[in-house]
Amino acid sequence: MSVEQDIAAVQTAVRNGGDLVVETLQALGARTVFGIPGQHALGLFDAMGRGRLHFVSSRIENNSAFAADGYSRATGAPGVLFLSTGPGALTSLSGLQEAYATGVPVVVVASQIPAAGLGARRRGMLHQLDEQRLAASQVTKSQRTIQHAAAIPSALREAWTEAITAPQGPVWVEVPQDILLAPVDVPPVQDVTAAIPAVPARAELVEEAARLLAGSKRPLVIAGGGVRRGGAEEALLSLAEALDAPVICTPGGNGAFPWEHTLSLQSWIEDVHMSELAEDADVLLAVGTSLGEVTSNYFTLAPRGRLIQVDAEARVLESNHPALGIHADAGLALPALHAAVVRRLEENDGAARDWHGASPREVVATALQTVRERLAGQGLEHELGFMAAIRSAVPDGMQTFWDMTISAYWGWSCWDSRSGQFHSAQGAGGIGWAFGAAIGGAQGLGTDGSGERVLAVSGDGCSMYSISELATARQHGTPVTWLIVDDGGYGILREYMEGSFGKATATELTRPDFVKLAESFGVPARRVSADDVEGALRDAFAAEGPNVVVVETKLRMFAPTHLDRPVTL
Repeated sequence: MSVEQDIAAVQTAVRNGGDLVVETLQALGARTVFGIPGQHALGLFDAMGRGRLHFVSSRIENNSAFAADGYSRATGAPGVLFLSTGPGALTSLSGLQEAYATGVPVVVVASQIPAAGLGARRRGMLHQLDEQRLAASQVTKSQRTIQHAAAIPSALREAWTEAITAPQGPVWVEVPQDILLAPVDVPPVQDVTAAIPAVPARAELVEEAARLLAGSKRPLVIAGGGVRRGGAEEALLSLAEALDAPVICTPGGNGAFPWEHTLSLQSWIEDVHMSELAEDADVLLAVGTSLGEVTSNYFTLAPRGRLIQVDAEARVLESNHPALGIHADAGLALPALHAAVVRRLEENDGAARDWHGASPREVVATALQTVRERLAGQGLEHELGFMAAIRSAVPDGMQTFWDMTISAYWGWSCWDSRSGQFHSAQGAGGIGWAFGAAIGGAQGLGTDGSGERVLAVSGDGCSMYSISELATARQHGTPVTWLIVDDGGYGILREYMEGSFGKATATELTRPDFVKLAESFGVPARRVSADDVEGALRDAFAAEGPNVVVVETKLRMFAPTHLDRPVTL
């Protein structure tokens, strides 16, 4: 049906406030919506039956939020989430926390009790909360409550704009039940657009940063997730090559810099040798990262040189270290910084690079070799081989989604994204994210509506948080391959407790037969040994629809390298 036919159809039907929501989202560019219907949201779902939005119904609201998050990460467009009032809205919050922490744009439309009950004494209405918006305020950039149907298009346009404005993140719009149900007689919404406001770096800060970097003997760059969100990968490469500066990526920044480049320190951010190298830099440029717990090697990083920090989120600037703070989107700051650095270098206003007698590329090669030798001394052949087998099976351009599991912790350090994208839940660190996010990502990719195959990686503990979404994947024919690494419990917590206390408590789990459980949903599944994971994944990637590969194996983490270093907090 064409847009003109859609408009003619709704003009002859009884339209309501829900139609204004659906029409506005369509005009803003939304194609897919995630969520679960609810009593107060029935007007919204009734309207969706007259629109063009593709609805993906999850089984639990937090997984709907994960799916909207994954959709946005995979496509670069905002994810859209429809929620019912009270319990449904609250259940989504843990999912939204990950999007909020990682800077993922999601537009949430939540229903509310009838407007007459808002702010009143408790009336005993089903799903009623005293302050639903207040609950959402901890995990969203902003919150709005619609008072009149006429305000819906403008409110959603403002919310959409705010979601995609750096620093990106989820926004919350709630619409009372009576407003969603009430008939409206305004024309169908067509003329609604949202433009991304620029967040450029101030010129004097760019010039000062360029002066410091050009005059540096040992510049080094830490590239965070903000580089990827800002689309600044090419500018980062140009700047690093102009400066002859080594680059190391954070878990969120994985893929921001070419893995095999001679200036690439890859993503071994948790290794002590990388911390020491960053500390030795006389100018350290941190872009799109707060230098938080993981990036700072658990707050042991203590830069001795000058720190320049660029971030679209003003609140993270200097949050962990004194710095020349530049509030800007990396996509605008890095090209400006590159141009200023090149100008200074052309004017011979720079210093020769000298890492204590070694060239930057020699320093990078030595650092990576030191990491390899350190791992080789820990008997980690099984873990390295397992991760290499997964990497060998995954096509270069495939997007991957990783739960907070030992495999993902390895992935943070050793995964080469190639031309695909690496996504993980390291922002808030909640478990159960990967499969729901992968469903959203697969739904968003592809041009024919069938999606594009992605990989989700979970442990057996994480997988139980999202196991119900096998029904979602099956219902929508979503091309997701789910790799479940079954080690009988919460493996990473087992390692932490055994390392700290000599024994683990409450980490062992009774779990189902994942193969039979998946098959009961109509999802093909197989159990293989770790030695056979590569072939099993290749077979799964060649199949149609969702499928599951279960591997029973225990993985160990590489030995911590921060325990003998002073914490800098």
